[in-house]
Amino acid sequence: MLKKRGAGVLLHISSMPSPYGVGVFDENVTHFIDKIADMGFTYWQVLPFNPVDAANSPYCSTSAFAGNYLFINPAGLRDMGLIDESDVNSNLCPSSPYTADYEFAAEKRLSTLKKAFLKVSDELALEIKSFELENPWLTDYAVYMAVKEIEGEKPWWEWSDEHAHYYKCIKNVYDYEERAAFWKFVQYIFCKQWEEIKKYANKKGVAVIGDMPIYVALDSADVWSNLPMFLIDEKTLKVEKVAGVPPDYFSEDGQLWGNPIYDWKAMKKENYSWWLSRLEHALKTFDTVRIDHFRAFASYWAVPADSKTAKVGEWLDGPKMDLFGAVFEKFGKDAPIIAEDLGTFGEDVIKLLKDTGFPGMKVAQFAFDANSDSTHLPHNAEKNSVNYVGTHDNNTILGWLWEASEDERRYALDYCHFSGDNWGEGGYRSKSCRAITEAVWQSASNVAIITLQDMCGFGSDARMNIPGVAEKNWRFRTTRETVDSIDSDYFRHINSLYRRTYPAFEK
Repeated sequence: MLKKRGAGVLLHISSMPSPYGVGVFDENVTHFIDKIADMGFTYWQVLPFNPVDAANSPYCSTSAFAGNYLFINPAGLRDMGLIDESDVNSNLCPSSPYTADYEFAAEKRLSTLKKAFLKVSDELALEIKSFELENPWLTDYAVYMAVKEIEGEKPWWEWSDEHAHYYKCIKNVYDYEERAAFWKFVQYIFCKQWEEIKKYANKKGVAVIGDMPIYVALDSADVWSNLPMFLIDEKTLKVEKVAGVPPDYFSEDGQLWGNPIYDWKAMKKENYSWWLSRLEHALKTFDTVRIDHFRAFASYWAVPADSKTAKVGEWLDGPKMDLFGAVFEKFGKDAPIIAEDLGTFGEDVIKLLKDTGFPGMKVAQFAFDANSDSTHLPHNAEKNSVNYVGTHDNNTILGWLWEASEDERRYALDYCHFSGDNWGEGGYRSKSCRAITEAVWQSASNVAIITLQDMCGFGSDARMNIPGVAEKNWRFRTTRETVDSIDSDYFRHINSLYRRTYPAFEK
């Protein structure tokens, strides 16, 4: 896996066709898998499965381990005998099928799950208990969610003293057992439904690439239950420094993420056990894992907690190979990990990528500076890399062409052998989108990835995320009609032509 030529499609679960406000683990997902498998794709890439934050971002979650209950298929609960047809129908969303309605989905899915929980049989309860024993993270997460409800949904550092300090709270774990049992049930259902989807994809010869945010949210079960592992004062519960990146391609002020920073010295004393558990869970959930903001393992941008922008900060050393030595000891040198090595670069990042042997990333939209020989240009890509037409953080390729400078656009079109004047024409057979896609497909990179939006030639209104902008992101959704309208013959042809049809698994 990752060592032979293949190609993949990036489409998150939330963006799948669905009558329920956001995509769920249902037949629309298996239909999508059927379509891409038929086109000769090897990989399907998704975004993090973690619960989303108030801005609907999966990169700042209440848990690094838990799954997003919005993805649970109500019809699957009905098939288990836990709800009836009227409950399924209550989840049907009246809003646009092209925009994710997180608010509707959250309200309906949660109330439906609470109703389903009341019908848990003794036999199912035993299955959930076995699931908890197999997933040690679940107990802390369930207690955290239970106490958060008791505390009126306030962040954990505003909880009463008996709850805010994990070791005081966990002594009385049985006080929260009934509330916590519900959240264990939710995660059991999530994992059960996802396992069926993943098994289906693998049988079709498609491997799933998951996504792991490097940081966790301050208000999360992970920080609350592992406080000594973060740069937070254990007495005052005040954060010392937060995560972000300095000014870059995406933002002139940098990006102030606000996540707490790891205390790498404390983690080293525990032989990085939290990270090893997290990776183990991710590699069980997915076939391959892309680690977001990989460069922070080499060195990371630390911003004072009271700063208003990410301009003020300092580079501090990450754990480097000390961490990945522990990773290789547990998972082997061939651990299927992709390093998201984009952004502000340095020799330490280059060295760490080389030392780990992980494939890094190339993105076509970063390539076309007419005055430089960018490392992102397809002809500069090494075999051990994953080459993207664009990622979830980029504009669509058509949107990028419209917004690029004249020099960038001209160079991109010339480089990709585009001929004609209609470069701005989108759609399923957009010639400019195909020219750039084919340049990526021709590259030496073992893996090439395209978003569903770029397969369709959509414009910037179909963009998934604008980094550094909090509003109106993560909303893109597609329909069954759109999936069926993709030119399958074309993608089947280029996957075959550029020798990218090697299946991840035996079908």
